[in-house]
Amino acid sequence: MAALKTVSNNKDRKIQAIFNTLQEEMQSGLKLYWDTATQILDKSSIKVLDATNDYYSMEKNFFSSIFLYSYFRAGIPASRRIFYVAVNQCLRGMVTGCDNILDNEYKMTLATDLPLKAGKFRSIVDIMVSDRVLFSLLQQEFLSGKLSSDQVMAAAFESLRTLAKSGAQEASEEQGAGGILNPDYILSDIHSLKTGILFQSPWALPDMLEDLNTRDKKITDFGTMQSSMVIKDALFDIGMGCQIFDDMVDLSLDMKMDRHNYVASLIQYGEKESETLLLEKILKDRSNIKISEDLLFQFPAACKTAALKALVLLKKGAKNLFALDHQFMVDASISMISKRIGTDIFLSDIRI
Repeated sequence: MAALKTVSNNKDRKIQAIFNTLQEEMQSGLKLYWDTATQILDKSSIKVLDATNDYYSMEKNFFSSIFLYSYFRAGIPASRRIFYVAVNQCLRGMVTGCDNILDNEYKMTLATDLPLKAGKFRSIVDIMVSDRVLFSLLQQEFLSGKLSSDQVMAAAFESLRTLAKSGAQEASEEQGAGGILNPDYILSDIHSLKTGILFQSPWALPDMLEDLNTRDKKITDFGTMQSSMVIKDALFDIGMGCQIFDDMVDLSLDMKMDRHNYVASLIQYGEKESETLLLEKILKDRSNIKISEDLLFQFPAACKTAALKALVLLKKGAKNLFALDHQFMVDASISMISKRIGTDIFLSDIRI
């Protein structure tokens, strides 16, 4: 028994060491982004403020941590993983900046001394700076001999192309969805582009720049390297689960703004007539819809169906992403995601 306990302790220490290393890499990549942005805006009329400890927290960077783990799972070297963390922060800055402008809100990517109420211009700065940080990172890889000039240009182009499909879907809803589509169509043709493929975008550059022909190479700490195709499928499922969670908390907002929403679709095409009639009543006057997560409580059948679908997708994706010895992260990740998005209040009685 003592020998078995020692083996277990050694295994636990190795697992802890892996996640500690990944946490350090995450912080290094985020610092690389911030320091580069600071250098770019130096001597301009806009000053980048010092990054707070919150900037590096797991809560703020949970999805970035998942992407970082996916690189580790595929056997990408540590130095390149740090590079991709910084690259992903650039993509995050561009996407968040665009979402801010479209949604008339401001979620910070980069802290500057610009007025807090200047949300639109702060978002524009975030987009422009992130784009220039990305090119600077690629240039540094070229100067160090890790990338050719052709690879730099190809990566610069691909970084935009990988966001284009999701962006095009967002653009199609800007003037309103124009009706409630079938739930299956929402998932296959709307949310797959809006979020499923978006969650695969952190792999656009690694797919182009890395030699991943080491699929059978053993990593003694937790098993074999995983193929990028399996990893991207896992990230797609996680993204789809997250989008359904988003639809749950954004039901009232999406109804008011006439946007595609999976939960609204479940209500419209569901078998619960009372919920369908209530939806039709609410939609007769969108201008009077109050933005509140509590609206979902009035549609318990659709809420349960949506939550179950999201949980199935998240569990499938997380199980395929995390190595056998790291399966404890499956439920932990789902819990973190539900708390971050705000659906935990709807999941207390739902199990899969």
